[in-house]
Amino acid sequence: MNNMNLIPIYPEIFLIIATSIILLIDMYLSDKQRSITYALSLVTLAVCGAISYVYLMIGETSYIFGNMVVVDPMANLMKLFSYLAVGVTLVYSRSYVAARGIVNDKLGGEFYVLALFSLAGQMVMISGSNLLIIYLGLELMSLSLYALVALRREHTQSTEAAMKYFILGALASGFLLYGMSMLYGATGSLDLADIVKVSMSGTANRTILVFGIVFVVAGLAFKLGVVPFHMWVPDVYQGAPTAVTLLLGGAPKLATFVITVRLLVEGLLPLAFDWQQMLMVLAILSLAIGNITAIIQTNLKRMLAYSTISQMGFVLLGLLSGVTDGNGFSAVNAYSSAMFYTITYVMTTLGTFGIIMLLSRSGFEAENIDDLKGLNQRSPWFALVMMLFMFSLAGVPPMMGFYAKLSVLQAVLGTGHIWLAVLAVLFSLIGAYYYLRVIKVMYFDAPATTEKIVANTDMRVVLSLNGAAVVALGLMPGALMTACETAVGQSLRAFVRTLY
Repeated sequence: MNNMNLIPIYPEIFLIIATSIILLIDMYLSDKQRSITYALSLVTLAVCGAISYVYLMIGETSYIFGNMVVVDPMANLMKLFSYLAVGVTLVYSRSYVAARGIVNDKLGGEFYVLALFSLAGQMVMISGSNLLIIYLGLELMSLSLYALVALRREHTQSTEAAMKYFILGALASGFLLYGMSMLYGATGSLDLADIVKVSMSGTANRTILVFGIVFVVAGLAFKLGVVPFHMWVPDVYQGAPTAVTLLLGGAPKLATFVITVRLLVEGLLPLAFDWQQMLMVLAILSLAIGNITAIIQTNLKRMLAYSTISQMGFVLLGLLSGVTDGNGFSAVNAYSSAMFYTITYVMTTLGTFGIIMLLSRSGFEAENIDDLKGLNQRSPWFALVMMLFMFSLAGVPPMMGFYAKLSVLQAVLGTGHIWLAVLAVLFSLIGAYYYLRVIKVMYFDAPATTEKIVANTDMRVVLSLNGAAVVALGLMPGALMTACETAVGQSLRAFVRTLY
């Protein structure tokens, strides 16, 4: 019964119960009272964050439910940033969803409830130490996101995006599930610790294991949105309401990063040579196609979609740089740099789409790059904030994105792949063009309209803090990087102890 301890999963329990209660309360609210649903959602996230923060400070690792669920420092840290990402998204989206009827008397507060349920799926993914638990979390998150994309049923573009996302998402889930079934067939277990034990013993059929890895990597690559599994990203980013696009491109990337570490680094470490080569190909293709294709985009959301593809290529560079010859310090450095980069991407993306929603108004979507023309003349402060986000995505010092890219490149150089680091830098230079083009449009082009930009107080404050955080963590990245290294190091050491 000690193994059935529920204390480590109090955040998940509280989130599910609170979300169900919010759904019931929302049924009796009028459209004018919908702010109650919004406030309760933020309170729920704050309580979950407080519990996970306490667990992170304690620093213990708990394996429960027959080792199917793990709550370790890496899980707690990434859950904290997931709460933050979803909370900030809800703040940015409040006016946007109200103006477009996404939150109204007919649909109720389903936007907020589905966002919280997708977060519950992400939390299950993050704490999964068993193939079945990881897949269940993935499907809970995915089904909520499918519904969110299709929430504007009368909107043709959103419906088309939802269909594409659902069909390709189901295909990717099938890849992942088939890969997991092959791993189960080769090792006889769904538990990650048992899988790595059998793999190390040499008794498993290596051919089946390698085929399983191919399908697992394909499924993970789809969720990350890397080439050649990127087809859905531009269409869904453009077609979905901007608020939903942010829910797709923010917190889910954190959860997908964690299950990638769980499956590949923990569960399939003896076969690292095989999956590292696959990640290398995916990373190079993503950097090349993502950056080059983004240059020709005129739609801002499509440009950011291809930017996401290239950014995820950098994350894969960090993941493939983990040294597996016993040099644990180097491995921790590589994986923590990939974690830091993922957090950086999410924080910057939150602010970028926040500005897009700020400029959008009832009956008008600020989706094209030309919609940012003359933003400096309309609002110097928000133009400055947007410039900070663009500089960070481009990797310009002293922004957070520069240090994130630098840490990943150091990890790549540590493996001796100098050519790979040079290639990454070259494609980053190409990518800087389309980020700088946005800044040029904001500062040097005449505004298409002189309409005043109106922002709620909460959105104005959070956007300002978001921009300040990108600069502050670029100037002083040590605390966050140390937290990432500590979390990854403690989690990997705890997993190794379960093997003996």
